[in-house]
Amino acid sequence: MQEIIKKLDLTEYLESFQELFSRKKNIILEGDINLHYKLIEELSRFEFNPPSEVANLDTALIHIQKQAVLRLDDIFEFVKIIRYFLYLKRFSFEGKLKEWIDKIIIPEDILKLELFFDSKGNLKDGVDEDYDLIKDAIYRNKDSIKQNLYKIINSSKLKPYLVDSQVHLVNDEEAILVRGGFNHVVKATVVHRSNSGFFYIVPHSISELKQKRSDLINKQEEVILKLCKQITSSFEKNILFLKFINKEFDRFDHYQARLFFAKIKDKNFILPTKKDSCKLINFRHPALHDAKPISIDFSKAVIMITGVNAGGKTMMLKSVLSAVFLSKYLIPYYTDKNTQVGTFKNIIAVLDDPQSVKNDISTFAGRMVEFSNLFTKKNAIVGVDEIELGTDSDEAASLFKVIIEELIKKDIKIIITTHHKRLAALLAANENVELIAALYDEENQRPTYEFLHGTIGKSYAFETASRYGIPHNIIKYAKQVYGEDKDKLNELIERSSSLERQYQRKLALLNEEIEKIEKLNKSLKEQKESLDMHILQEKSKLHKEYKDAREEAKKAIKAKIMQDGHRHLNIAHTKASSIKTEKVKEVEELKEGDRVKYRNSKGVIISIKGKQAFIENDSGMKMKVPLEELSRSGNAPKPQVKPKATITVAKPETGHIKLDLHGQRVEEALENLDKFISDSLIAGFDEVLVYHGIGMGKLAAAVKKYLDKHPKVRGYEDAHPSSGGFGAKVIKL
Repeated sequence: MQEIIKKLDLTEYLESFQELFSRKKNIILEGDINLHYKLIEELSRFEFNPPSEVANLDTALIHIQKQAVLRLDDIFEFVKIIRYFLYLKRFSFEGKLKEWIDKIIIPEDILKLELFFDSKGNLKDGVDEDYDLIKDAIYRNKDSIKQNLYKIINSSKLKPYLVDSQVHLVNDEEAILVRGGFNHVVKATVVHRSNSGFFYIVPHSISELKQKRSDLINKQEEVILKLCKQITSSFEKNILFLKFINKEFDRFDHYQARLFFAKIKDKNFILPTKKDSCKLINFRHPALHDAKPISIDFSKAVIMITGVNAGGKTMMLKSVLSAVFLSKYLIPYYTDKNTQVGTFKNIIAVLDDPQSVKNDISTFAGRMVEFSNLFTKKNAIVGVDEIELGTDSDEAASLFKVIIEELIKKDIKIIITTHHKRLAALLAANENVELIAALYDEENQRPTYEFLHGTIGKSYAFETASRYGIPHNIIKYAKQVYGEDKDKLNELIERSSSLERQYQRKLALLNEEIEKIEKLNKSLKEQKESLDMHILQEKSKLHKEYKDAREEAKKAIKAKIMQDGHRHLNIAHTKASSIKTEKVKEVEELKEGDRVKYRNSKGVIISIKGKQAFIENDSGMKMKVPLEELSRSGNAPKPQVKPKATITVAKPETGHIKLDLHGQRVEEALENLDKFISDSLIAGFDEVLVYHGIGMGKLAAAVKKYLDKHPKVRGYEDAHPSSGGFGAKVIKL
C-alpha cells in the first residue's frame, strides 16, 4: 500500500490524517464500508471530545493470556479506554450508533477498577490501606530530609564552607555545595565534584533518612505488585471483553479521526458506488497548494489524455486514482459532494521508469512486465503515464492498441497519458475510449491546466522549450528538421481543438437558451393551470349561490302568508343580484388515458368507476380520487375565452418553514413534499428545511430524485449537523 500512496503523492496528506488517531494504526478500516459511513454520518451530528492518546495494548493482552502480571501503567491504558466509552454512553445517540454503543456492556469488576485511578494514572487514596500508609510515610520522610538539609545549611559552623545556600539535585540525591575542609564541621559523603573544584555532599544524617525512604519505596512497590496481581487476575477472567473493547476502541478511533479530518478545510466523504464509473467534480489533489479544481467524467472504459507538456496530464491521472483510493478507504478529500466514484478491487499506477541495473531490465521490457500482470487482474482501475515510453512509437501504437482493447474486455478501466498522436488516432473510433486534450494558451504561451473532451491535443514541445530558456535559433532550426508536413499536422490538430472549443461554447450558450425557453413554457403552463383551477372554484361558488337563491324562491312560492312570500322573494332577489357573472370554461368529460392534475400532483387516468377515478402520478404512485376533483393537464383543448383573474398572496415577513417526513412511506412522503413545496412557493419562502431521516436510505434517495426533477428547486444540500445533518435537506426555491 505504501508504494501506491507514494506514487499518487498522498504520503504527506495521509500522514496528517494519521496524526488524528489516538494511537498509531493503519488507515484501513475493515468491515462494511456502508455501515461505517452511516455511523460516521450519525456521529457527525454530535459535538464530542476526541479520545486522549492511548498505547497499543496487543502485547499487554498477550501477557494476560500467558498469566503474566501487568504493570500499573499498562492497566491504566485499559482504564482510559473504559472511561472513554463511559463518556460516549452519556450521549443520546440514535439509530445504528446507539445500537453499537449499547452493545458495549462493561463488566462490574472492570467498572470498579476504573475508580482506582486519578486522571494522571496514579492510585487514589482509599484503594489499599497499606499503600496509603506507606505513601504518607514517604511524604513525611521527604519533608524530614528537606527540614534537615535547611537546618544544616543554616548552621553557623558550616556557613564558612558553603558555596551557596541552595539544595542541589545531583545523581537523584539532594546535596549541598561546599568548599574543601568541610569534614571538620560535618560528616558527609561526597557524591560529585563541580567544575570549580567544589564538592557536592550528602550529610550522613540525611543518608539515614534516605535509606529509610528507599525501604519505604520498596515496600510500596511490593504493595503495588500485589494490586497488579489482583487486577491482572480480574483481567484474565474478562480477557474476551478486553479484546473486544480494545478492537471497538480502534474502530471508534477510525471514525473520530475521519470526522475531525473532514472538518479541516471542509472536505467531503465520497462513498463508492457499485458502478465502475467515476465522475470527479471540482477535485483538488491534496499534494497541490491552491490547486485549480478539475472535473472529469470517466464513464467509459478508457481515457486517453494528450496535449501540452507540463499541462497537468499526469496530475489528472493521479487525481482520478487518488479519488478512487481515498473513497475506497473512506477518507475525506477536497471535492464537490456530488462527485461519484466507483468500487474497484485493485488500484494500479504505472508511472515510473521500470529500468533497473539490479534486475537488468530495460524501460520497455519493464513496461511489458507491468502490462502482462494486468491480464491476471479483474475489477481494476489502472493509470499509465507516457504509455509509449522506451520503444519505437509507431510500433508501440499498434501493440498498445491491441493490449488496451483486450484489457477493456477484462473489466479494467484505464487512464492513459501520451504524446503519441498515432495511438490516439487508432483508438479514437473506439466507443469505449474518451479522448481528452490538455489545453494551451497561445496568447500567453502557457498551459491553462484545463481539459477538453473529444479531441487530440498538440504537445507544444517547441513552445515549452522556448519558455524554459532554449535559444530561439535552436528552436527555429529544430522546426526545420521536424518538417513542414508534420508541423502542418500539428496546426490542423490545434485548429481542430480550437473549433471543438468554439463548438462547445456555442453548444453551452444554445443549451442555456433552450433551458430558459423550457422554463418559460413551464411557467406559462403552470400559470394557465392555476387560472383554470381558479375558474373551477369560481364556478363551484356560482353553483352554490344559484342553488341558495333558488331555494329561497321556492320558499317564497310555498309560503301561505303573502308577507312571508314577499320576504322570501326579496331574499332570493338579493341573492340572485349578488351573483357575479363570469364566463368560465366548460368542464370537459374525462376519460381513461387523459393527463390530469389532482391537487399538487399530476398524472394519467388509469380507469374510471362511477364518480371515482384511479390515477397514476408522475412519481409512480397510484391513487383513488374523486372524479370531480380532477382537472385536465397537458392535453386539454385551448379555451375559447380566457377569463381574467388575479390572485394576490401576501408574503410573510419572517418565519421558518419545516417538514418532517419521518416514518412515512415513499409515496405518501413525496405527495406531502410536493404539496409542501407548492405551499412554500405560494407563501414566498426562498429556503425551507425537510427532514427525511437516514434509515435504509430509500426515502432519502426518493427525496433527492424528486428535488433533482422539480423545476422550482434551485438547489439543495445536507443540513448543518445541528439541524439534522445527512438526515435533512436545506432546499433553495
